[in-house]
Amino acid sequence: MNGRTRWLGIIGYPIRHSLSPMMHNAAFEVLDMPYYYIALSVEPHRIRSAVNALQSLGFRGFNVTIPHKQRIMAFMDRLTPEAALIGAVNTVEIQRDRLIGHNTDGRGFTRALREEIGCSVAGQRVLLLGAGGAARAIAFQLVHDGIRTLLIVNRSSQRAQALARNLLRSSVRCAISVLPWAEKALKTGAQGSDIIINATSVGMNPYDPPLLSSAFLSPHHVVCDLIYKPPVTALLKQAQMAGATAVSGLGMLVHQGALSFEIWTGRHPPVDIMREALRQALMT
Repeated sequence: MNGRTRWLGIIGYPIRHSLSPMMHNAAFEVLDMPYYYIALSVEPHRIRSAVNALQSLGFRGFNVTIPHKQRIMAFMDRLTPEAALIGAVNTVEIQRDRLIGHNTDGRGFTRALREEIGCSVAGQRVLLLGAGGAARAIAFQLVHDGIRTLLIVNRSSQRAQALARNLLRSSVRCAISVLPWAEKALKTGAQGSDIIINATSVGMNPYDPPLLSSAFLSPHHVVCDLIYKPPVTALLKQAQMAGATAVSGLGMLVHQGALSFEIWTGRHPPVDIMREALRQALMT
């Protein structure tokens, strides 16, 4: 690091668990690029002053994670159509004095899923657990990519209904429904789906119970958990017990990060290097 270093980072609260610095800095080192990426803890009531500080300090951009993905939108000078449609921002590009809000979560997820299952999601039936910022991005991308049905389950039914209404306004090609957060509904939703996605924080604590029992799952299911630490959550253990395909959040983290990398630098990152850096970090 020196006077020519260009700064990037990620803001969130809490942020200590983030592995994004390891991933991005490994890529910059391999490519011999004068960038450095850091994690910054920003409490919700300090977000405005934090954004102003990052601009003043000459940051090239930054990622945004929980709980700021929606609130950060108010401070953007421009939103990409994707971010505006999703209603959340996970990547901010700083161009001179202008803040441009992007969202790479949805595309990052589908790239990772395609890498795991070897085909597109078109025509698939999806059960989505959660309705927060990441869930919104994934839902819009899945609908855009041509899934057949989408079932949304969230502890706040009101939030799930709002997401369903927004999706229906953007597309009529996909059947979209909301189910109550109850065991019977989860069982029915799982058994009527091909792909199951956990976009909640349940499972981040190793003592969290699984969201679904292995009895609800079968070998044809693809079960995705956006959580990457621990790498095998309680839900993924249930998927493995049922013989289903279990997909951790590591791939999404890599691919959404790779898309952010391209936005900030204009270069394609070494995805394999980024993935290996994350694997090494998870082993420590």
